[in-house]
Amino acid sequence: MSQRPPASTAPAFAEMTVGHHRLALLKDGAQAYPAMLAAIAGAQRTVCLETYILRSDRTGQRFAEALAERAAAGVEVSLLFDAWGSSVSSSFLDGLRRAGVRPLAFRPIELSAPFGKVARRDHRKALIVDGAVAFIGGLNISDDYAAPEDGGAGWRDTHLRIEGPAAAELQYFFLRTWQRAGGPPVDGERYGYDARRPDPAVQIISNDLPRRRHRHGIRDAYRQAIERARRRIFITNAYFLPPLRIIHALAAAARRGVDVRIMVAGTTDVPAVLLASRAIYGHLLDAGARLFEWRGRVLHAKTAVVDGSWATVGSTNLDSQSLRMNIEANAVITHRGFAGAMERMFTEDLASCREITVARWIRRPLWERAASWTAYLARDWL
Repeated sequence: MSQRPPASTAPAFAEMTVGHHRLALLKDGAQAYPAMLAAIAGAQRTVCLETYILRSDRTGQRFAEALAERAAAGVEVSLLFDAWGSSVSSSFLDGLRRAGVRPLAFRPIELSAPFGKVARRDHRKALIVDGAVAFIGGLNISDDYAAPEDGGAGWRDTHLRIEGPAAAELQYFFLRTWQRAGGPPVDGERYGYDARRPDPAVQIISNDLPRRRHRHGIRDAYRQAIERARRRIFITNAYFLPPLRIIHALAAAARRGVDVRIMVAGTTDVPAVLLASRAIYGHLLDAGARLFEWRGRVLHAKTAVVDGSWATVGSTNLDSQSLRMNIEANAVITHRGFAGAMERMFTEDLASCREITVARWIRRPLWERAASWTAYLARDWL
């Protein structure tokens, strides 16, 4: 694989120390991809990369070259990608294997497989290097997320770099999924863990756990934060079709005087989800919540910040697929400095949005009302 020029670099949106962790809040591929590639380049023992979408485009080639270079240097490099979401050529995968990288497709589509198995996809986006540095958020490996100056579409997304004990937590979830997906054995001696005690201020929540009650950990974390809110709730979610309990919790928060603002993707790669989302606007607007639709580039982020103290960044959409079916992971950070940076990011993004007011909602055409309710009826499959 020939060496390509590095991606354009940009400083992190915010960096800070939180307990035993060093965090960097990363906005878009322009900030996230260079940081991820730099972490891979510094790997000494292991690289674990997990993504829902992997494409053999310019961005995919850039990551493939970085992974291949480390594998050639003796690093154990494991690449887990979802077979449904990804689009990679045989030559792309063969090149990785020849370099020593271990690519593994999560649940290749089999017509004879039970529906429940086919429907449950690996939607996580995670990178863990040496069990000490990790990345988590909404960015897949595709030109869609790369900066325009790097030939990408510049989709709006948010990622998080974590240095500290929580990186080992994310590595644990990766290795569980790798094993259950039939990946080759790992060299256990390479996978060290941070000796410091876990820090409750930075936690990784995943729904890939054996007991059913843990399947709802991410949903419950959202709901509990919303129910405890006293001042403000800012949610950015590209595919906003939450279950009724979360809708009711948001409406109840707005009625008790909480400043509830929800940003959804007005520019989207899945128009049916936007139509279905609009079917629930009325209930939230009546309660006093404010709705904003993003305009311009495609919005793909999945973040929230509550009361300037609780925040989450991850892969989880507030929809049925993410909350009930897919394998997901979110970082939850309880820290005023980090939450303040998240609020600042949200406020800046509002400049790219159109607010959906009650007056505008009432004036929507009949065809849009019918299309929204039709799409909403199919919400569990969008």
